[in-house]
Amino acid sequence: SITCEVPEFQPLPKTHQAIGIDLGITDFAILSDGRKVDNQRFTAKMEQKLKREQRKLSRRYEQAKKDNRVLRDCMNYQKQRRKVARLREKVAFWREDFLHKLTTAFIRQYDVICVEDLNTKGMLKNHKLAKAISDVSWSSFVQKRMYKAKWYGRTIVKTNRFFPSSQLCHVCGHHDGKKALEIREWTCSSCHTTLDRDINASRNILAEGLRLFEATQP
Repeated sequence: SITCEVPEFQPLPKTHQAIGIDLGITDFAILSDGRKVDNQRFTAKMEQKLKREQRKLSRRYEQAKKDNRVLRDCMNYQKQRRKVARLREKVAFWREDFLHKLTTAFIRQYDVICVEDLNTKGMLKNHKLAKAISDVSWSSFVQKRMYKAKWYGRTIVKTNRFFPSSQLCHVCGHHDGKKALEIREWTCSSCHTTLDRDINASRNILAEGLRLFEATQP
């Protein structure tokens, strides 16, 4: 156990900028200024190699079991187990590095960051999306963003998880109803603006977040 004294974090200078962020799977984050942050798909990049090495590990396990040998004494099994562990660790390091750099960039650039309060645990129950959601690691992104905002004097505003960000037109505010996930672009039936589903959602999140933020100000 090591105890050390560290200096207090100093608030960053004000930038007078705000951003709305909509998290996704095809793109990791969609920003209200129109930018999209690519989903790095760390697990998918290593998936084939991991499968191959895990098959080798499984074969060595079965062989040790067949020979009635203790796994601790099987050097080939232990060597392969460490190899698989290193590959998993590499994926974890890639993901952590990406999330730290991205959250730090947001915190440095914006005073107010507006986000949707996602029910990640509930979404993981969807077996079709669970693997993709785990890979993008939304919960870790949210956690890093929250403590860095606290360190550097930034404000995180969460909109209600039931706020219909993808159903409202950010131009005129018309509620156009729920849409299937495969619909990525739609035209507002009121003002006839063609809208990108994700960018439109992030702009609605920004507007709602700023409304909530201003309501808390003295």
